[in-house]
Amino acid sequence: MAEQSAAGAVETARRYYGSAEVDGFYATVWGGEDIHTGSYLDARESIAAASRRTVERVAAKVADRLARPGVTVLDLGSGYGGATRFLAGRFGCRVVALNISDRQNEHHRRANADQGLDGLIEVVTGSFQDIPFPDGHFDVVWSQEAFCHSPDRDRLLAEVARVLRPGGEVVFTDVMAAEGVAPEALRAVVARLEVAELATPGYYLKRSAEVGPLRVDFDDDSGQLLTHYLRLVEETERRAPELRRLIGPDYVSGLLENLPLWVDACRQGRLSWGIFHGRDGRDGRDGHDGRDGHGGR
Repeated sequence: MAEQSAAGAVETARRYYGSAEVDGFYATVWGGEDIHTGSYLDARESIAAASRRTVERVAAKVADRLARPGVTVLDLGSGYGGATRFLAGRFGCRVVALNISDRQNEHHRRANADQGLDGLIEVVTGSFQDIPFPDGHFDVVWSQEAFCHSPDRDRLLAEVARVLRPGGEVVFTDVMAAEGVAPEALRAVVARLEVAELATPGYYLKRSAEVGPLRVDFDDDSGQLLTHYLRLVEETERRAPELRRLIGPDYVSGLLENLPLWVDACRQGRLSWGIFHGRDGRDGRDGHDGRDGHGGR
């Protein structure tokens, strides 16, 4: 039964991110590159610019590692590949992008080729519940707002720890419930994402230490989530006529009903967001140069 439930959740995520409506919304409102929570300098900044700033903030956590020769990164739930291309272009590292949506992956591969980065990036269609790579294969595991779709986060974190080399680093963001908030209080909020419930920061900190062991810290920046969803509401309302033509009136009506629920939940302190960063707790050679079998598939 548990396996059936997990398989069903994986298929739900595949369907969600493979739909033309979701694709159109991300491309039109979000910019279709970095579909993550933004880091805003002011409340009127563009969603795309703020989302790219989050990528830069996350990358700064592991910049020293990324700058080493021969490093390989695993991006879990890589979406359209904005972060993947940023990492490959900025640091020259190899990146494996594991993502469940064929539609997004096709976009990702085209953009990689257009920017001359396809030699550094491998796009793999698959689920992060069963990462199709051997133990200790990656120097850095990266993810942004993808773990919320996992049907079994214990298994997901165990997979992250498994494929991370000794002494490697993990960095991720996620949309979460605030501590002590019951799943029922957010059920209507997360309905658009088709997920049952959200994790909490405390869960990730505790379970990472248990399954890895991963020594993980959390930079709480939950205030950005309110600004982000206010901007999404504003842009969706402003562009509603265009969106109705592009992705259909029913889907747009659903967005205009659901997105304000996220704003309300943020104002009520029911949601959390921030950046997790940690290191594998096993003994590792910090001077690793990526040329001992971890630098390629």
